[in-house]
Amino acid sequence: MVKSGPQKYPPASLAYWYQNAFPGNPMESNVGVIHTTEGRTVPDYRGGRDAPNFTALPDIPNKRLRWYQHFDFDTSSRALMNLAGGVETNTANAVQIELVGTCDERRAITWDGKQGGVDYIFWPGAPDWCLAGLAEFVRWSHDHHAMRLESTVTWKAYNKGQAGGSWGMNNGVRLSGSEWNGYYGWLGHQHVPENDHGDPGDIDFARVLELASGDEPQPPVDPTVPTPTRRRRPLIYRLTGA
Repeated sequence: MVKSGPQKYPPASLAYWYQNAFPGNPMESNVGVIHTTEGRTVPDYRGGRDAPNFTALPDIPNKRLRWYQHFDFDTSSRALMNLAGGVETNTANAVQIELVGTCDERRAITWDGKQGGVDYIFWPGAPDWCLAGLAEFVRWSHDHHAMRLESTVTWKAYNKGQAGGSWGMNNGVRLSGSEWNGYYGWLGHQHVPENDHGDPGDIDFARVLELASGDEPQPPVDPTVPTPTRRRRPLIYRLTGA
């Protein structure tokens, strides 16, 4: 398969590039999967064995996200479980983004002596600048890879260990195999079949889509890489089930 569109996100560092060690499968990404790292620094992902396509690290003093890219946009990454005999997960046209921080309500204010919003981000309560940084990536994905500005899932609060939380195989929002195979747009780790993680909790993805649907200029692409205009679609903003 020939991957179309720019494969590198212009603001992203390639300091933690894993595709040479783990080549992955080429694909045309049409689903975006959001994770949280449940840590305060960029993970080493076991040397890339568990890496997503991208990691976004909040630079809190400067109110911006610092992006790191590990695989091409249209190359399968490795952050999802994929059980034998079921559907494909990592290789199912899914571009994956890890957000450094937490979705655990128990860490919303403090975490090992660190202060939320000062030393790390609690993503369900993330400030607008964090959501705007994610929205820039979401809009770039739409403009250059025809990713839908759409999410039709419910983003459920993490609440680990409590009834009704997003953790577990049967959390009430996890897609079936057929639903996953037919899905387009954006969702979280909590929605992916064959997985039991509940991240990124009830992140305000409606606000991300609102920001991504605006008219703010987007980061430039590499002018040497042609953007396939045939894959562009009209701007769609839709979030239901939230």
